[in-house]
Amino acid sequence: MMLFMTLTDTTPLYAKIEAALAAEIASGTLAAGAQLPTEEQLIARFHMSRTTVRKAIENLVVRGLVEIRRGKGTFVTHPKVTQALTELTGFAEDMVVLGRHPTSRLLDKRIVNADEQIARALQIAPGTQVYRIERIRLADGIPMSFDETYLPLEIGEKVVSNNLDAEPIFDLLENKYALPLVEASYQLEAVTADKHVAQALNIAIGAPIFLIERTSYSTGEQPVDYEKLYYRGDSIRFATRLSRRFR
Repeated sequence: MMLFMTLTDTTPLYAKIEAALAAEIASGTLAAGAQLPTEEQLIARFHMSRTTVRKAIENLVVRGLVEIRRGKGTFVTHPKVTQALTELTGFAEDMVVLGRHPTSRLLDKRIVNADEQIARALQIAPGTQVYRIERIRLADGIPMSFDETYLPLEIGEKVVSNNLDAEPIFDLLENKYALPLVEASYQLEAVTADKHVAQALNIAIGAPIFLIERTSYSTGEQPVDYEKLYYRGDSIRFATRLSRRFR
């Protein structure tokens, strides 16, 4: 509140509210995941109009400090996770390294016919049966990614017999089924969330997301796992370090 009072009289009214709330977010008074006071409460607190309060909230949304959840209210966002793309690791391993608690929620597991894209990744004929697994991956209870995993049928039948809410697929492949993961190919693309992905991640349809297509290989360049990983664009950033090739 002190910051709100010390800003100059020439500062726009909405900016004073914005600055006060941003300071409370920075100090932890309004913690990540906390719900902001309602419009009525903010109007009463700052003695400002509804239009002024809404403008302040809109600016906080643009800055990525808060998010509006339809029908629920406005909440303080969690800081973005920075994930390095320097080696082949799974979601659970990445989150542990970052000090976050990873969990998964299984949505679906079923046998499907491989389309041309899946068949090409797994080096099988189109129409071949494969296992498709859909999961939500969470960090500290916050949905971070929606994963579609495609496995060759024989491998998939083994993997789906386990508790996929608790056991990472990479761990199962390597430690239970003796399929060491040696390398992977990645493709990263900026896309927007369709209805299915948006519902899984609790975000708006059309929200920006990262799509990673990853094929993981075992020894002998055997593809054993093809994934389409949809990461929330407001929750994660990717980092890597590149070396310049000498000519």
